Order: sequence, then C-alpha cells, then structure tokens
Amino acid sequence: MVNRTAVGVDIAKNVFQVHYVDQETGEIVNKPIKRAKFLEYFTNRTPCLIGMEACGGAHHWARQLMKMGHEVRLMPAEFVKAFNIRNKNDAADARAIWLAVQQPGKPVAVKTEMQQAMLGLHRMREQLVKFRTMQINGLRGLLTEYGEVMSKGRTALDKAIPEVLCRLAQRLPGALVDTLREQWNGLAELDKQVAEIERRMREWKKEDEAVKAISEIPGVGLLTATAAVAMMGDPKAFRSGREFAAWAGLVPKQTGSGGKVDLHGISKRGDTYLRTLLIHGARSALTHAKEPGPWVEQISKRRPRNVVIVALANKMARTIWAVLAHGRQYQKGYVSVKPA
Repeated sequence: MVNRTAVGVDIAKNVFQVHYVDQETGEIVNKPIKRAKFLEYFTNRTPCLIGMEACGGAHHWARQLMKMGHEVRLMPAEFVKAFNIRNKNDAADARAIWLAVQQPGKPVAVKTEMQQAMLGLHRMREQLVKFRTMQINGLRGLLTEYGEVMSKGRTALDKAIPEVLCRLAQRLPGALVDTLREQWNGLAELDKQVAEIERRMREWKKEDEAVKAISEIPGVGLLTATAAVAMMGDPKAFRSGREFAAWAGLVPKQTGSGGKVDLHGISKRGDTYLRTLLIHGARSALTHAKEPGPWVEQISKRRPRNVVIVALANKMARTIWAVLAHGRQYQKGYVSVKPA
C-alpha cells in the first residue's frame, strides 16, 4: 500500500486552509490558499490522501482533485469535531480534518454531477412542498381569526374557500380579501412547480437502470428510488445491506458497559430525508398490501405498528442495497442462502 501524505483541507467561500506534515523535512505546514489557486496548489504533486468535511462544495472539489490522481475522503462534520480541541478557527479545523482523515471510518461517497443534480431536484421539491404547507396553514390561521374554520385537507380547503371569501368580502376591506385570494391562487402555481419537478424525475427514471430496478420493490416509489440511488453513490462502498441501513439510521442505537449491551430506538443517523422516504414507503406498503407476507405477519403479532413500519423500512433499505450491489432484479420471496 502506498504511503500517501495526509492533507487536511478546510474549505470555505474564498480562502481554504491546508494542513499537512512534509514527509521529507518533517515541517508542519498550515497555510491559507486563495480559492483561485487551490487546484493549482495540488497540480503535479505526488498523489495525496486529502480529507475534507462533507459540506457545500466538497463534492465538486473532491471530483476535481480525484481527476489529478489524489485520493479524497469526505467526512461528516461531527466526526471531525471530535479532533478539534480548544480554539476553533480555520487553522485548527484544518488540523482536525488532517487527524480525522487518518482514522478508520466510513467516508461519505463522492457523488457524480448527475447524482447531485437529482438531489438538487429533491431539495427544491422539498422546499416547495414546505412553502406550500406554510402557505396553507397561514391561510387557515387568518381565516380562523374571522370566524371561518376550514375542514381538514387540501381538497376541503379548495372546495370551501371561494364561498368563504365571498362572505368575507361583505364585511372586510377589499385589500385583505384580494390578498387572501392571491395567496390561495398561488397554491395552484406551487402545485405546477412540484408536478414539473416530478415529471423530470420520471424522465430520469426511464434512463437509469438502477432506479428502474429498485422501483420494483414494494414501497419504493419514484421519490425513494431516485433519492436512494443518488445518495448511496457506489453501492459496493457498503459491505452489506445492514451497513447501508445503519448508514440511513434505521438500526437500533446501542449503549452498554461491563459487557452488557442495551438496544434502544433507531439511531436516526444519516440523511433524514432518505430515512423519512423509506419509512413513509414502508407505511404505504403495509397499509395497501393485500398479502403482507409471513415475515410481516409474524412481527406484527409481537410488536406495535410503528415498530413494524420501521422494521419494514430497514428491510427495504437492505433490499435496495442487495439489488444495486449484486446487479440483480428484485424477486418477490427471494431467500438468501449462505454457502455451507
């Protein structure tokens, strides 16, 4: 194994901090580098092991450095934080990253531009859905102030609000009623934007074999399939399906001392968005399944419904990894047989 120089890089908007120990002279180098000169600094250097926090812009710089022949490891910020003692500044952060990159651990997969593009669609859709929900709740709250309590659900709101606005127009200023009407009409525009993003995701699904393969798994829809493929990166970076499920935060959190280990609720580590999609998908599959299967029926007899849903989400995550890592099609009822 080649003994590469470990380099810690604290990336920022304009000035990056670099920390490493020169193998020839033993000199400790901790210096700032302007953004425009960053790639030039690593050009024609002996391949290094470069560590960075997995933050904004990290995947872009990792791809550029990997093209030069360097090995790049992206690490979660909480992993790096353990190595930052006392003062926190750019120089200390770069040194902490330098220490962290030399430790064993599971780095964050460097994503391709296409994977990042798909995640960008997910983030923008999520933002639009949140804003739409905020706008609906804001409308409900304002109408309640004037004695108009709306029924639950978006359909009930759309059905009742024209008549409600007509009643309010008889006793409230027109400026307020017109603004409420504009806010309600704005919901339709948000619906169009969300639908357009989903249409583009479906177009990508038609071209991506991995997304089509895992879409056959019960409970894995368009959003879950595209998000899982984009976030996972290289499936073979995970040694097993359980490791991928643990990465998504769907395994029990452990505490223990003196040889006794206690299991608690799920760890909730990893990406909250992907874990939420998997759990919602599992809930949908459990609700609409005509034949849940013997595994679900047996665990349902012993555990509460929400525990069953999370257990099914864990199983879905493992199945997603198995389909992608082994390049197989999903087979209902498939049983893994370990060699004797």
